[in-house]
Amino acid sequence: MTCANELNAKLHGKPLMNEYFVDTNVFLRFLTNDVPAQADAVARLLRQAAAGKINLHTSVLVIAELVWTLESYYELSREAIKTQVLTILHTPGLQVEDAHLIGSAILLYADRNIDFIDAYNACWMRERGLSRACTFDKKHFARVEGIVPLVPGA
Repeated sequence: MTCANELNAKLHGKPLMNEYFVDTNVFLRFLTNDVPAQADAVARLLRQAAAGKINLHTSVLVIAELVWTLESYYELSREAIKTQVLTILHTPGLQVEDAHLIGSAILLYADRNIDFIDAYNACWMRERGLSRACTFDKKHFARVEGIVPLVPGA
């Protein structure tokens, strides 16, 4: 049964699980509108979630892939990507794994010109009380207050 068919069945009173994982390409279609029919389908899906009829979930890896794709393929600015990720984090009916860390990381990514993954890892470290990072990429970690990058073997 397709996602659309399951949603249709749900709306017509058939008992179905109402929990769904949302993959990167779904967000991309909606945010870029590069395939209008798919963007419209995603808009309907998000309206169902906002209305409380379904629950949507996504992961940190989906957001990381989204950031990478918007930056590398769509060539969006960091500011535009920040806005889109924050929009996703505040989507009613959508649960994003570690949303608080993603929110902090996307701000570092945009405001301090740090790769998103490094920004996320720095936020993850802070949450766990870690202040020293073993890395060969000192540049990005050095831009995060309270994080000391250490090069192994140096």
